[in-house]
Amino acid sequence: MRTLYVTDLDGTLLNSNDQISQYSMEIINGLVAKGMQFTYATARSLVSASVVAKGLSTTIPVIAYNGALIVNPATGEVISSLSFTGEEAARIREVLQEHGANPLVYAYVDGVERVSYVTGRENEGIRRYLEVRKGDRRFRPLEDETLLYQGNIFYFTCIADREELLPLYEIFKRDGRYRCTLQQELYRPEFFLEIMPEKASKAEAIKRLKEIWHCGKVVSFGDAVNDIPMFEISDECYAVANGVAELKACATGVIASNDEDGVARWLVDMEDSTLEESSLSAG
Repeated sequence: MRTLYVTDLDGTLLNSNDQISQYSMEIINGLVAKGMQFTYATARSLVSASVVAKGLSTTIPVIAYNGALIVNPATGEVISSLSFTGEEAARIREVLQEHGANPLVYAYVDGVERVSYVTGRENEGIRRYLEVRKGDRRFRPLEDETLLYQGNIFYFTCIADREELLPLYEIFKRDGRYRCTLQQELYRPEFFLEIMPEKASKAEAIKRLKEIWHCGKVVSFGDAVNDIPMFEISDECYAVANGVAELKACATGVIASNDEDGVARWLVDMEDSTLEESSLSAG
Protein backbone atom coordinates (compact mmCIF):
# COMPACT_ATOMS: atom_id res chain seq x y z
CA MET A 1 0.00 0.00 0.00
CA ARG A 2 1.61 3.24 -1.15
CA THR A 3 1.62 6.21 1.20
CA LEU A 4 1.14 9.79 0.07
CA TYR A 5 3.10 12.27 2.20
CA VAL A 6 1.74 15.82 2.07
CA THR A 7 3.19 18.87 3.80
CA ASP A 8 2.11 22.46 4.15
CA LEU A 9 4.82 24.98 3.20
CA ASP A 10 4.72 28.21 5.22
CA GLY A 11 5.38 27.59 8.89
CA THR A 12 5.79 23.85 8.32
CA LEU A 13 8.39 22.86 5.72
CA LEU A 14 9.65 26.44 5.30
CA ASN A 15 11.62 27.87 8.20
CA SER A 16 11.07 31.37 9.58
CA ASN A 17 13.24 32.75 6.76
CA ASP A 18 10.74 31.33 4.22
CA GLN A 19 13.29 28.76 3.08
CA ILE A 20 13.69 24.99 3.01
CA SER A 21 16.91 24.25 4.89
CA GLN A 22 19.70 22.41 3.12
CA TYR A 23 19.23 19.52 5.54
CA SER A 24 15.50 19.20 4.80
CA MET A 25 16.12 19.52 1.07
CA GLU A 26 18.71 16.74 1.03
CA ILE A 27 16.66 14.39 3.22
CA ILE A 28 13.44 14.79 1.27
CA ASN A 29 15.07 14.64 -2.16
CA GLY A 30 16.91 11.50 -1.11
CA LEU A 31 13.70 9.82 0.02
CA VAL A 32 11.89 10.87 -3.17
CA ALA A 33 14.72 9.32 -5.17
CA LYS A 34 14.05 6.08 -3.29
CA GLY A 35 10.40 6.20 -4.30
CA MET A 36 8.61 8.16 -1.59
CA GLN A 37 5.39 9.80 -2.83
CA PHE A 38 5.87 13.34 -1.50
CA THR A 39 4.17 16.63 -2.33
CA TYR A 40 3.01 19.86 -0.77
CA ALA A 41 -0.34 21.58 -0.25
CA THR A 42 -0.23 25.34 0.13
CA ALA A 43 -2.30 28.50 0.07
CA ARG A 44 0.32 29.90 -2.30
CA SER A 45 0.05 29.91 -6.07
CA LEU A 46 2.36 27.61 -8.03
CA VAL A 47 4.34 30.70 -9.07
CA SER A 48 4.97 31.74 -5.47
CA ALA A 49 5.45 28.18 -4.19
CA SER A 50 7.96 27.35 -6.91
CA VAL A 51 10.23 30.15 -5.72
CA VAL A 52 10.42 28.99 -2.09
CA ALA A 53 10.43 25.28 -3.03
CA LYS A 54 13.10 25.60 -5.71
CA GLY A 55 15.31 22.52 -5.69
CA LEU A 56 12.74 20.32 -3.95
CA SER A 57 12.00 17.08 -5.80
CA THR A 58 8.28 16.95 -6.53
CA THR A 59 7.63 14.13 -8.95
CA ILE A 60 3.85 14.22 -8.44
CA PRO A 61 1.38 17.12 -8.71
CA VAL A 62 1.22 19.79 -5.99
CA ILE A 63 -1.80 21.44 -4.40
CA ALA A 64 -2.05 25.23 -4.68
CA TYR A 65 -4.47 27.93 -3.54
CA ASN A 66 -5.62 25.86 -0.56
CA GLY A 67 -6.92 23.14 -2.88
CA ALA A 68 -8.50 25.22 -5.65
CA LEU A 69 -5.85 23.90 -8.07
CA ILE A 70 -3.85 20.69 -8.47
CA VAL A 71 -0.89 21.43 -10.74
CA ASN A 72 2.01 19.59 -12.34
CA PRO A 73 4.97 21.67 -11.05
CA ALA A 74 7.25 20.67 -13.93
CA THR A 75 4.94 21.78 -16.73
CA GLY A 76 2.40 24.09 -15.08
CA GLU A 77 -0.40 21.86 -16.37
CA VAL A 78 -3.55 22.20 -14.27
CA ILE A 79 -4.70 18.69 -13.32
CA SER A 80 -7.82 19.80 -11.48
CA SER A 81 -9.41 23.18 -10.79
CA LEU A 82 -12.42 24.71 -9.05
CA SER A 83 -13.96 28.11 -9.68
CA PHE A 84 -16.97 30.22 -8.68
CA THR A 85 -20.17 30.32 -10.67
CA GLY A 86 -21.17 33.71 -12.02
CA GLU A 87 -23.81 34.01 -9.31
CA GLU A 88 -21.33 33.13 -6.54
CA ALA A 89 -18.76 35.65 -7.78
CA ALA A 90 -21.46 38.33 -8.07
CA ARG A 91 -22.49 37.79 -4.44
CA ILE A 92 -18.88 38.13 -3.27
CA ARG A 93 -18.51 41.31 -5.30
CA GLU A 94 -21.67 42.73 -3.75
CA VAL A 95 -20.54 42.06 -0.18
CA LEU A 96 -16.99 43.31 -0.70
CA GLN A 97 -18.20 46.53 -2.30
CA GLU A 98 -20.73 47.11 0.51
CA HIS A 99 -17.89 46.91 3.04
CA GLY A 100 -15.42 48.96 1.01
CA ALA A 101 -12.97 46.06 0.70
CA ASN A 102 -10.15 46.12 -1.87
CA PRO A 103 -9.58 42.46 -2.79
CA LEU A 104 -7.00 40.61 -4.79
CA VAL A 105 -9.01 38.66 -7.38
CA TYR A 106 -7.50 35.45 -8.79
CA ALA A 107 -8.91 34.36 -12.14
CA TYR A 108 -8.13 33.01 -15.56
CA VAL A 109 -8.61 35.99 -17.86
CA ASP A 110 -8.54 35.04 -21.54
CA GLY A 111 -6.99 31.72 -20.47
CA VAL A 112 -4.14 33.35 -18.49
CA GLU A 113 -3.83 33.20 -14.70
CA ARG A 114 -4.05 36.75 -13.33
CA VAL A 115 -4.19 38.49 -9.94
CA SER A 116 -6.22 41.67 -10.37
CA TYR A 117 -6.46 44.62 -7.97
CA VAL A 118 -7.46 48.28 -8.05
CA THR A 119 -4.53 50.68 -7.81
CA GLY A 120 -4.51 53.67 -5.50
CA ARG A 121 -6.38 51.82 -2.75
CA GLU A 122 -3.63 49.51 -1.48
CA ASN A 123 -3.12 49.32 2.28
CA GLU A 124 0.19 48.40 3.91
CA GLY A 125 -0.59 44.67 3.83
CA ILE A 126 -1.40 44.64 0.12
CA ARG A 127 1.64 46.78 -0.70
CA ARG A 128 3.87 44.30 1.12
CA TYR A 129 2.18 41.37 -0.65
CA LEU A 130 2.91 42.98 -4.02
CA GLU A 131 6.44 44.03 -3.04
CA VAL A 132 7.64 40.57 -1.99
CA ARG A 133 6.29 39.21 -5.28
CA LYS A 134 7.70 41.96 -7.46
CA GLY A 135 7.95 40.86 -11.08
CA ASP A 136 5.12 38.34 -10.79
CA ARG A 137 3.58 38.23 -14.24
CA ARG A 138 0.18 37.33 -12.84
CA PHE A 139 -0.33 40.84 -11.43
CA ARG A 140 -2.95 42.91 -13.22
CA PRO A 141 -3.21 46.41 -11.72
CA LEU A 142 -6.40 48.21 -12.70
CA GLU A 143 -7.67 51.75 -12.47
CA ASP A 144 -11.23 50.74 -13.43
CA GLU A 145 -12.95 48.66 -10.72
CA THR A 146 -15.53 47.38 -13.22
CA LEU A 147 -12.76 45.25 -14.80
CA LEU A 148 -11.79 43.65 -11.48
CA TYR A 149 -14.22 40.74 -11.69
CA GLN A 150 -13.52 39.58 -15.23
CA GLY A 151 -12.62 36.02 -16.18
CA ASN A 152 -13.08 32.64 -14.54
CA ILE A 153 -12.62 33.58 -10.86
CA PHE A 154 -11.44 30.93 -8.39
CA TYR A 155 -10.05 32.79 -5.34
CA PHE A 156 -10.31 36.06 -3.41
CA THR A 157 -7.90 37.49 -0.83
CA CYS A 158 -8.44 40.53 1.38
CA ILE A 159 -5.57 41.78 3.55
CA ALA A 160 -6.30 44.09 6.48
CA ASP A 161 -6.72 44.31 10.26
CA ARG A 162 -8.72 41.52 11.88
CA GLU A 163 -11.48 43.90 12.98
CA GLU A 164 -11.97 45.05 9.40
CA LEU A 165 -12.14 41.53 7.99
CA LEU A 166 -14.16 39.82 10.72
CA PRO A 167 -17.60 41.02 9.47
CA LEU A 168 -16.80 39.64 6.01
CA TYR A 169 -15.68 36.33 7.49
CA GLU A 170 -18.92 36.04 9.46
CA ILE A 171 -20.97 36.58 6.29
CA PHE A 172 -19.16 34.06 4.11
CA LYS A 173 -18.62 31.32 6.69
CA ARG A 174 -22.41 31.09 7.07
CA ASP A 175 -22.96 30.73 3.32
CA GLY A 176 -22.62 27.09 2.24
CA ARG A 177 -21.49 28.07 -1.25
CA TYR A 178 -18.10 29.20 0.03
CA ARG A 179 -15.11 28.09 2.05
CA CYS A 180 -13.64 30.99 3.99
CA THR A 181 -10.58 31.31 6.24
CA LEU A 182 -9.35 34.18 8.40
CA GLN A 183 -5.88 33.97 9.87
CA GLN A 184 -2.92 36.14 10.69
CA GLU A 185 -0.01 36.32 8.31
CA LEU A 186 3.06 34.48 9.60
CA TYR A 187 5.50 36.85 11.34
CA ARG A 188 3.30 39.86 10.41
CA PRO A 189 0.48 41.86 12.08
CA GLU A 190 -2.02 41.83 9.20
CA PHE A 191 -4.72 39.21 8.63
CA PHE A 192 -5.69 37.38 5.43
CA LEU A 193 -9.32 36.66 4.54
CA GLU A 194 -9.46 34.04 1.80
CA ILE A 195 -12.66 33.08 -0.02
CA MET A 196 -12.78 29.91 -2.11
CA PRO A 197 -15.39 27.69 -3.75
CA GLU A 198 -17.03 25.37 -1.22
CA LYS A 199 -15.20 22.26 -2.48
CA ALA A 200 -11.81 23.97 -2.49
CA SER A 201 -9.76 22.63 0.40
CA LYS A 202 -6.50 20.83 0.92
CA ALA A 203 -8.54 17.85 2.10
CA GLU A 204 -10.61 17.52 -1.08
CA ALA A 205 -7.53 18.01 -3.26
CA ILE A 206 -5.60 15.36 -1.33
CA LYS A 207 -8.44 12.88 -1.74
CA ARG A 208 -8.39 13.54 -5.48
CA LEU A 209 -4.59 13.23 -5.67
CA LYS A 210 -4.68 10.05 -3.59
CA GLU A 211 -7.09 8.58 -6.13
CA ILE A 212 -5.07 9.70 -9.16
CA TRP A 213 -1.80 8.39 -7.72
CA HIS A 214 -3.33 5.15 -6.37
CA CYS A 215 -2.20 5.66 -2.78
CA GLY A 216 -3.88 3.83 0.06
CA LYS A 217 -2.68 5.99 2.95
CA VAL A 218 -2.09 9.69 3.65
CA VAL A 219 0.37 11.21 6.13
CA SER A 220 0.23 15.01 6.45
CA PHE A 221 2.12 17.83 8.18
CA GLY A 222 0.92 21.33 9.03
CA ASP A 223 0.92 24.30 11.35
CA ALA A 224 -2.28 26.36 10.92
CA VAL A 225 -6.07 26.20 11.13
CA ASN A 226 -6.43 25.84 7.36
CA ASP A 227 -4.63 22.48 7.74
CA ILE A 228 -7.38 21.04 9.97
CA PRO A 229 -9.48 19.63 7.08
CA MET A 230 -6.30 18.02 5.68
CA PHE A 231 -5.61 16.44 9.07
CA GLU A 232 -9.17 15.13 9.35
CA ILE A 233 -8.85 13.01 6.19
CA SER A 234 -5.29 11.79 6.87
CA ASP A 235 -4.43 8.39 8.30
CA GLU A 236 -1.67 10.09 10.30
CA CYS A 237 -1.16 13.82 10.80
CA TYR A 238 1.59 15.75 12.56
CA ALA A 239 1.65 19.35 13.74
CA VAL A 240 4.97 21.14 13.99
CA ALA A 241 5.83 22.48 17.47
CA ASN A 242 5.25 26.07 16.31
CA GLY A 243 1.74 25.19 15.10
CA VAL A 244 -1.50 26.54 16.55
CA ALA A 245 -3.19 24.80 19.47
CA GLU A 246 -6.32 23.96 17.45
CA LEU A 247 -4.27 21.93 14.99
CA LYS A 248 -2.23 20.18 17.66
CA ALA A 249 -5.48 19.10 19.32
CA CYS A 250 -6.47 17.01 16.29
CA ALA A 251 -2.98 15.76 15.36
CA THR A 252 -1.61 12.23 15.68
CA GLY A 253 1.42 13.83 17.27
CA VAL A 254 3.55 16.97 17.57
CA ILE A 255 6.97 17.03 15.90
CA ALA A 256 9.91 19.44 15.99
CA SER A 257 9.34 22.99 14.77
CA ASN A 258 9.80 24.33 11.25
CA ASP A 259 13.10 25.89 12.34
CA GLU A 260 14.26 22.48 13.59
CA ASP A 261 13.51 20.59 10.34
CA GLY A 262 10.56 18.83 11.97
CA VAL A 263 9.14 17.27 8.80
CA ALA A 264 12.48 15.98 7.49
CA ARG A 265 13.52 14.62 10.88
CA TRP A 266 10.21 12.78 11.25
CA LEU A 267 10.67 11.25 7.79
CA VAL A 268 14.19 10.11 8.72
CA ASP A 269 12.89 8.50 11.90
CA MET A 270 10.07 6.87 9.92
CA GLU A 271 12.54 5.41 7.41
CA ASP A 272 14.80 4.12 10.19
CA SER A 273 11.83 2.45 11.90
CA THR A 274 10.72 0.86 8.64
CA LEU A 275 14.20 -0.50 7.98
CA GLU A 276 14.41 -1.86 11.53
CA GLU A 277 11.04 -3.60 11.21
CA SER A 278 12.08 -5.08 7.86
CA SER A 279 15.31 -6.36 9.40
CA LEU A 280 13.47 -7.98 12.30
CA SER A 281 10.97 -9.60 9.93
CA ALA A 282 13.78 -10.95 7.79
CA GLY A 283 15.48 -12.36 10.86
